[in-house]
Amino acid sequence: MNMNRRTFVIHSLAGSAALTLASLARAADAPPVAETDPQAVALGYKDDATKADKVKFPKYAAGQHCATCQLYQGPATGRGNCALFPAKSVAAAGWCSAYVKKA
Repeated sequence: MNMNRRTFVIHSLAGSAALTLASLARAADAPPVAETDPQAVALGYKDDATKADKVKFPKYAAGQHCATCQLYQGPATGRGNCALFPAKSVAAAGWCSAYVKKA
């Protein structure tokens, strides 16, 4: 198959879009991570960022939540995927101590 650069770029973009949609669909099907999960406890994960333990995790700052974290992939509301919790979903309004602001 002879493919020019334009065709390659179009196919690459279409493939990327398909992977992104598949990722979002998996987040909807993935069970939510429980706040009692050992990894969630270790990271101080809360479904509601405002309930983060500010004494134990002083790095927390108002306005931080999963939807604005680099590790989160999903919609701005609802639930999405997080690199730290494979096969589980996290709340967009959640927070954990691994929070890294999106660039």
